[in-house]
Amino acid sequence: MALLGTISRMKLFECVPNVSEGRDEATLSACVAAIEGAGAKLADRESDPVHHRSVFTFFGDRDTVVNAAVALARVTTERIDLRTHRGAHPRIGAVDVVPFVPVSGVTMDECVALARRLAERIGSELSVPVYLYEFAATAPHRRNLADIREGEYEALSRRIKDKQWKPDFGPATFVARSGATVVGARKFLVAYNVNLNTLDKRLANRVAFDIRERGRMKRDADGNPVLDKKGEAVWEPGLLKSVKAVGWVIPEYGCAQVSINLTDLDVTPLHLAFDTCEERARERGLRVTGSEIVGLVPLSVLLDAGRHYLRRMGRPTGVPASVLVQTAMRTLGLSDVKPFDPQERVIEYRLASHSSRLASMTVRDFIDELSSDSPAPGGGSVSALAAAMAAALAAMVAAISHGKKGFEQKQADLDGIATRAQELKDQFVSAIDADTAAFDRLLEAMRLPATDATRESALADATIGATEVPLSVLEKCPEAVELCREVARIGFQASLSDAGVGAQMARAAAAGAYQNVCINLAGLTDKRRAALLARADAAWKRALELHVAAEREILVKLRSSVSSSSRA
Repeated sequence: MALLGTISRMKLFECVPNVSEGRDEATLSACVAAIEGAGAKLADRESDPVHHRSVFTFFGDRDTVVNAAVALARVTTERIDLRTHRGAHPRIGAVDVVPFVPVSGVTMDECVALARRLAERIGSELSVPVYLYEFAATAPHRRNLADIREGEYEALSRRIKDKQWKPDFGPATFVARSGATVVGARKFLVAYNVNLNTLDKRLANRVAFDIRERGRMKRDADGNPVLDKKGEAVWEPGLLKSVKAVGWVIPEYGCAQVSINLTDLDVTPLHLAFDTCEERARERGLRVTGSEIVGLVPLSVLLDAGRHYLRRMGRPTGVPASVLVQTAMRTLGLSDVKPFDPQERVIEYRLASHSSRLASMTVRDFIDELSSDSPAPGGGSVSALAAAMAAALAAMVAAISHGKKGFEQKQADLDGIATRAQELKDQFVSAIDADTAAFDRLLEAMRLPATDATRESALADATIGATEVPLSVLEKCPEAVELCREVARIGFQASLSDAGVGAQMARAAAAGAYQNVCINLAGLTDKRRAALLARADAAWKRALELHVAAEREILVKLRSSVSSSSRA
């Protein structure tokens, strides 16, 4: 969990192309090579020879995922011929569907922009008709993938001539070999199974019908389906929106499961699905023994669950991410049927294989490294560490105060302070290594030969990078001071000195970061220097003002407590 400081600021896009090939390993290996050759992180590949289909899951920044998707599409259009393709799964093209999914630090609008960018490139570079679906759809009737794919590849030659089904990009003519590709943006889908203490599939189905949005078919007293005026079955809706569910039995697990697809975590988060299954199972004389996440899951899902269960216990939620994850794992019973390793199953943790060398060190090792003759880590990393400790102290005082008698009315405010302080702490921790990495890139630029035409621009860009890291620390320091000041005001007064030390550390971090900004900007000669310096000056001034106020208030209280003690 030590990697959270680095990964909490990741902007991650997920791309999940479905390809109409599940049997030829040479083609599938070429697909993998194309994805990885473009720099994307391939997290999973599932191939099914019966469906004659493969699903690739990869991650990266905006340029990387688009380039990887284009590279994959190029390979498949060269190697897959839909005229001879037969499989159980519906399909319309060699690259059948390519959804982009926001994972971390990314909006749906950004995914829509990527979908349109990819669609344009596939259409123009590969001469393949492309349709946009889901959030990227250009018309309401194109939002549903099944509607676009109606009749599948075999009907495409006819449908593509219909004005209503003219492609959004690429040729408006039938391409017999490659078919068409559907590109879109959708929310993250979590496949999730809740385990029951039974082997009876019917009981699992009853719980599934209780919770799923579609619900169950309404029946009369004799058990016959109730029909409406059109002769169609009447359905009684279930309890949870954006939930699909069915019951099944897994013999090797020795239990039945409620198999769930959560299609919109903003509407129904994972922990709500678990709690509702637990309630409905109990009403039917069953017991939930645990649950299982299928595939990868965003970190936010477990953080939200951890906060939910800590809140229900009356415990503070402004705790480290590792505590939230462990709370979620234990409460949900994620290792009930097989081990759940967050380092492998949480997307952000899995992608952070590069690790944070400095932030993962022991205190002794960090100080020893700092005291060596190496120029990095240096003052920038130390400033980031000081800021992280300031935020950590604010979180600590808030957490200690939360459970104290007499603080019941302040718990919500204390939780807010602690939660925000944890977020800042993680961002400061990430800057410990980011500062050293930026300095290393600056040294690389300095080593370029004077005759290299790119040296000047490389130096300027590296200098900006080396400046932005301490500047980002500096601009967050005023908030760290303010959090310490606020928790000193409303928190447990026996911890007042901890809040005071936090304010001092935040001030020291701001001073160090400001000095690092200044020394880096001295090497910059272009017009960007003035704007960066103005930002630094404003943040430093604000940090000083808040620190003076915080120090005065805290010292007055501390001196007052000494005087009171002396009189006693």
